[in-house]
Amino acid sequence: MDIEWTPALIAAAWAIILGGAGGLLTEIGPWYRELKKPSWQPPDWLFGPAWTVILAMSGWSFYLAWTSATKLGDYVFIAALFAANFVLHLLWSPLFFKIKRPDWALFENVFLWCSVLSLFVFFGDYSMDARWLNTPYLAWVTFAVFLNWKIVQLNGPFGKAAV
Repeated sequence: MDIEWTPALIAAAWAIILGGAGGLLTEIGPWYRELKKPSWQPPDWLFGPAWTVILAMSGWSFYLAWTSATKLGDYVFIAALFAANFVLHLLWSPLFFKIKRPDWALFENVFLWCSVLSLFVFFGDYSMDARWLNTPYLAWVTFAVFLNWKIVQLNGPFGKAAV
């Protein structure tokens, strides 16, 4: 099997940048520690390893979809889905941890979930392995939406409007 290096490097960079940025933008400080969280929230240490595996698998799915594409329109479509997911994935941590707006992060999480669902659905047109490699991503973001919702429910309202 010959490796096509350009999509392999794009996939690796995507996963490394998202994983690294997620780690850098996540502050487990006093504000976060004081938030009420549901009993079913995983321990904080689990998020880094989980995201590492999930992003690596999704990056590999990009590679499989890209190398299975045959037309220019397919390449543009795959790249657009992956780029949109990159932006939406990157936005969540600053909204939640830096701006301290879990409510805004929850709203954004819905769009992130839709982008992951798009990877799952449309990458399957190019490779069933690419589709299934996004299953953990879809499951984890689905879980994250419910976790984010519960944190908002337990702690809101957020922002200056709260008196």
